[in-house]
Amino acid sequence: MILRSLMLAVVCAAVAFAADVTGKWTAEFDTQIGTQKYTYDFKVDGPKLTGTIKGGPGDMASESEVKEGKVTGDEISFVEVFKMEGNEIRIDYKGKVSADSIKFTRKVADFATEEFTAKRAK
Repeated sequence: MILRSLMLAVVCAAVAFAADVTGKWTAEFDTQIGTQKYTYDFKVDGPKLTGTIKGGPGDMASESEVKEGKVTGDEISFVEVFKMEGNEIRIDYKGKVSADSIKFTRKVADFATEEFTAKRAK
């Protein structure tokens, strides 16, 4: 019983101290297929992260929903499903929030792993 109460307190504390990433964030970064520009519009409800993602390479840019999103303390993670030429490509994001920036690592299916920083839009 004591262990259960302690675990509940830890979970509640993590939720209470979740980073506030609600709002728009922008990023521009180089990849194997060229420069990509992204806008993330996040909404946070407790540990749950939702929102939209706009971006991609040049004329292939698209819009998708944030999937499997969560915020724990200063860590953020979510999935983007990018549609290209009739195929869906899963992109897994993990990031660390620091003031008005998020340092991301994203894994693009089995093709590539990229690192970049998103900035809070003013």
